[in-house]
Amino acid sequence: MNLAPGKRRKRAGGQLTRWLFVLPAMAVVVCLLIYPVLSTVFYSFTNRTMIRTTYSMVGLKNYINILTDKNFYNAFLHSLIWTVGSVAGQLVVGFIGALCLNRVKNHIARNVFRVICIIPWAFPAIATAMTWKWMLNGIYGFVPTMLMELGLTDGLAQFLSSNLAMPTLIFINIWFGAPLIMVNVYAALQTIPRDQYEAAQIDGASGLQSFIYITVPHIRSVVGLLVVLRTVWVFNNFDLIYMITAGGPAGSTTTMPLYIYDTGWTGRMVGKASAASVLLLLFLVIITLLYFKVIGRWEKEEKR
Repeated sequence: MNLAPGKRRKRAGGQLTRWLFVLPAMAVVVCLLIYPVLSTVFYSFTNRTMIRTTYSMVGLKNYINILTDKNFYNAFLHSLIWTVGSVAGQLVVGFIGALCLNRVKNHIARNVFRVICIIPWAFPAIATAMTWKWMLNGIYGFVPTMLMELGLTDGLAQFLSSNLAMPTLIFINIWFGAPLIMVNVYAALQTIPRDQYEAAQIDGASGLQSFIYITVPHIRSVVGLLVVLRTVWVFNNFDLIYMITAGGPAGSTTTMPLYIYDTGWTGRMVGKASAASVLLLLFLVIITLLYFKVIGRWEKEEKR
């Protein structure tokens, strides 16, 4: 059926209006996401530096230099240790906190407990980093001094030494990020119908069996998504490590973001830093796709 000219103009005007509403969001995405990614990929094939204004194409030279640099592999290994330790710790602590919060019956007590637990996540990263750096200082820090006065250590514990810096950073990140896991898992626990637990109890199921066959299937998709997000965020984390140790001592806490920063800013090698950024992006994309594949399989099982 042919539309009258007036109706066609009205429909065209409506489509134009919809596009005008979407255009600002598209412009933001292009400016803040697509352009930086494309420019980084482009510069990874050049010899651009922060000193010279001119540059030329060098092909895969930057990637070859990166893949033959032992500091790159050290930074990548540190990133894996940092990410696995942080995400696993946050997941365990946050999960236990959510289960404890879910068992609190008093409404006021539950809200107070939730507010107290969310305080670490509410602090800005710079405030968290500087506070912990001061408390753990090996000369005048509150924590080493207290441990020594209590007789738990022979002297002032050096938590930011090359041997303890990475475990200390992981502990701080667990303290900082576990509340996010706790709040989201607690919200997922609230969606589980209580009658399922009651039916399981009538059938003689133990608490462990109820947890495995009722709780876990209901919340594993939420937990899987949290693991994906936290893995990407923690792997890309720069501020917390930089403000506490700056990658030291002796490079013992230099992760991929700090390696890229040192290469591009300190070393002035924009092309090489861009190549490292592209490799990091590819790795995180692969990890994310694998995670989502597993989550998709879980969702299919739930629908059966």
